[in-house]
Amino acid sequence: MVVNKRRPWLSADEKAVLWAQWEAGATPRVIGQLLGRRATSITYHITSHDGVAPHQRVRAGAALTLAEREALSRACVAGVSMRTMAAELGRAASTITREIGRNGGRTRYRAVAAEARAAAQAVRPKPCRLATQDALHAVVARQLEAQWSPAQIAGWLAMTYPDDPTMHISHETIYQSLYMQSRGLLKRELLAHLRTTRVMRRHRSATKTGVGRGQIVDAVSIALRPAAVEDRAIPGHWEGDLLSGANNTHIATLVERQSRYVHLVQVAGKDSTSVLAALTREVQCLPIGLMRSLTWDRGHEMAQHKLFTVATDVAVYFCNPHSPWQRGSNENTNGLLRQYFPKGMNLGAFTQADLDGIAANLNTRPRKTLGFQTPATMFVRNVAATG
Repeated sequence: MVVNKRRPWLSADEKAVLWAQWEAGATPRVIGQLLGRRATSITYHITSHDGVAPHQRVRAGAALTLAEREALSRACVAGVSMRTMAAELGRAASTITREIGRNGGRTRYRAVAAEARAAAQAVRPKPCRLATQDALHAVVARQLEAQWSPAQIAGWLAMTYPDDPTMHISHETIYQSLYMQSRGLLKRELLAHLRTTRVMRRHRSATKTGVGRGQIVDAVSIALRPAAVEDRAIPGHWEGDLLSGANNTHIATLVERQSRYVHLVQVAGKDSTSVLAALTREVQCLPIGLMRSLTWDRGHEMAQHKLFTVATDVAVYFCNPHSPWQRGSNENTNGLLRQYFPKGMNLGAFTQADLDGIAANLNTRPRKTLGFQTPATMFVRNVAATG
């Protein structure tokens, strides 16, 4: 495809395609190939809007159109009277008089200039609540620094201040205040406290597919897992995985399905013997009855799952190949953990005490899926119930 080098601006139709493709997860290179533009041009357009598609403006039904203004411009040159212009356009004579008078009069009226002036005057920016409510601004900034997500902050505020609407805000408003340079209401440095730490918003469709993990001998399929596990009605059912870092270092992550309570386990290596020894020690530290089953992916670190079951009396179930969503709680938690363990970090530098501290941080943060209760609160209830 020949790339057009002489058209720096995108048409309205091209912009619509660009944003539709961007929100569908396409890269600037792919979008550029589709539109016949350079990837750098596409990237510039996206970054100039902070990765967020601009809202499409809708013209009011009573407003003059560009075609009507062009008709007025021609009528002014021809010396047509105001009343005649109004009759031909089906408008009130006062509307035509004001339109021409505010745009230079008969001798200087130009349709394009009048249209541009009307568009500029039609903008009615609504002050953001973070700009007008100092107390709300301070709370949001403080909780972002505490590494709460915008959704957690929004839900917590609604629950904490149920009768004070001035302390309510949507998570989308917080995101826009962080990412949109035109607002600049929250310091850009706070982006580093978000889980993804990215400097530009990306649509949730922009994901990558998993890779094959091999076969496990005598693996018990997740399809055979009891229904009570699936609906999270009973505590004690966990999901697990390995979080990988640089230099072949790993951390085992365990998440209780009902409470979303997190355990992080230091492992000596990715081999099955090392992983299962670490998991066995962790299970033995839990109150009796608080780990009934463990759901894992098809990684070879669980090749000795039968020995693990014999040692702990914990049933192990395996997800279908290429189906990470079957361990949704654990996948979500691993995403949250990347805030603390970015890809490429050497995970061997963390002691078990370090991991316990990070897990405690996650477990004391409110979760939207728990009605903005904390996993620690839910887990303590489960312990009390089993005790």
